[in-house]
Amino acid sequence: MTAALDALLAEARACRLCAAQLPLGPRPVLQAAATARLLIVSQAPGRKAHETGIPFNDASGDRLRAWLGVDRAAFYDARRIAIVPMGFCFPGTGKGGDLPPRPECAPAWHPRLLPRLAQVRLTLAIGQYAQAGLPGERRGRTLTGTVLAWREHLARGVLPLPHPSPRNRLWLKRNPWFEAELLPELRRRVAALLATP
Repeated sequence: MTAALDALLAEARACRLCAAQLPLGPRPVLQAAATARLLIVSQAPGRKAHETGIPFNDASGDRLRAWLGVDRAAFYDARRIAIVPMGFCFPGTGKGGDLPPRPECAPAWHPRLLPRLAQVRLTLAIGQYAQAGLPGERRGRTLTGTVLAWREHLARGVLPLPHPSPRNRLWLKRNPWFEAELLPELRRRVAALLATP
């Protein structure tokens, strides 16, 4: 199983499916191992992640790690945490920030990769594209509506989160329940998952 997943990850990292549409060219950024118990499904790597080849290697990653209550060593331990975004490559920048993930990526790779992560006990759906793209997930009309219903999603092993981008400061200010109610439960569950051998 591990060898097959390693081969599949090498194939994904060599993917050139969207090369013609990517302004900086392809550089798939993801991490996974068959033993991972936490899965992070995000949108797509940002420019800094593209440049370094390290997922969430920016201010968004700092905030996400604070939300989870983990340090960089735990976060980048693929044996414990898998990061498989909706788009593996940086899609470019638009007027309001990064462009949406390329639509070809998740259909090409998720059906092959996600079933191999059989030890995952909690999936974090970060941002509207991840929430819309996870099979079987029922989302609200808005990102806020989806995240507000976090207890319902959690019963199915999925926790929807807003994107941890610094651009979302206003959303966090308008939704104090997120930090007061959701984040303590997220940290408790992540700590329990990562403590399990």
